[in-house]
Amino acid sequence: MTTVPRLTRPEGPEPQDFNLSRRGLAALLTAGYAAYAYSADAEPIVTDTEGLTVETVSVPEASGPLPAYVARPAASGRYGAVLVVSEVFGVHEHIRDLCRRFAKLGYVAIAPAFFFRADPDNQLAQTQDFALIQKVVGTAKNDQVMGDVGAVLSWLEQQPFVDRKRLAITGFCWGGAVVWMACARFPELKAGAAWYGRLSHPPATGFMGDDVRQWPLEIVNQLHAPVIGFYGGKDQGIPVTDVEAMRAALRAAGKTDSQVILYPEAQHGFNADYRSSYDAAAAKDAWTRMLAHFAANHAAPGKAHSWLFG
Repeated sequence: MTTVPRLTRPEGPEPQDFNLSRRGLAALLTAGYAAYAYSADAEPIVTDTEGLTVETVSVPEASGPLPAYVARPAASGRYGAVLVVSEVFGVHEHIRDLCRRFAKLGYVAIAPAFFFRADPDNQLAQTQDFALIQKVVGTAKNDQVMGDVGAVLSWLEQQPFVDRKRLAITGFCWGGAVVWMACARFPELKAGAAWYGRLSHPPATGFMGDDVRQWPLEIVNQLHAPVIGFYGGKDQGIPVTDVEAMRAALRAAGKTDSQVILYPEAQHGFNADYRSSYDAAAAKDAWTRMLAHFAANHAAPGKAHSWLFG
């Protein structure tokens, strides 16, 4: 019998929270979802590729090519683009599906493999060993990640199918924190949507605590682009006090075009439809708010589309 994890922390569950049979593991690996986080009881949204161009590209970067999954409308034209930043499990099927959802709405969506240097074979999506996940993700320091974001934005600006004036970013879990940091670094971004990303510095001895850097609560004054943040009231890794501190920091900095939405009954990972923590109502509301936020800040895709929660 399968025991599904309770993914209520941004770092993932504790090892004892998760146990999957060999048969169950084989099934989810075939589907391409993250082994560590997959719930056997989930019914993930599956987005087809009809009307889309889907490919893996190599983004030029100082240390070498950076792989990235791209989904975009097949019809000719220039489209707004959204950079999709993954969870700690890398670019697995859920992240690829999110890119296809954006593409169905008329966006060029790109998900870079930020952990590629330490995980060239994408083992993060296949392992049940969270110690390995922590080790790999821990190699992706903030400076390196910001360098990768810059490289991806440069690549997007050079593509004939991208409207370079309409660039947005969204990210989930680990990627949610990246969104806040990127919107403080890159003025070319028009808007950001951060899903349950860490706001304050982790404990020095905790996961990612050794990365000497600023965290979202420390860079509010530097935000170039407005950010909408989505958080769960039952997230065991991101306390509501941090959410309230971010709201206060945004007010103090006069960032009235940014906001933080709290879903009191939602857990960490509430948008991840392949997990037991999925909250359909919160996910739908946040997705709708995200699209409206992009549209209000000149980061709409460029064509009128309606699909899924849009």
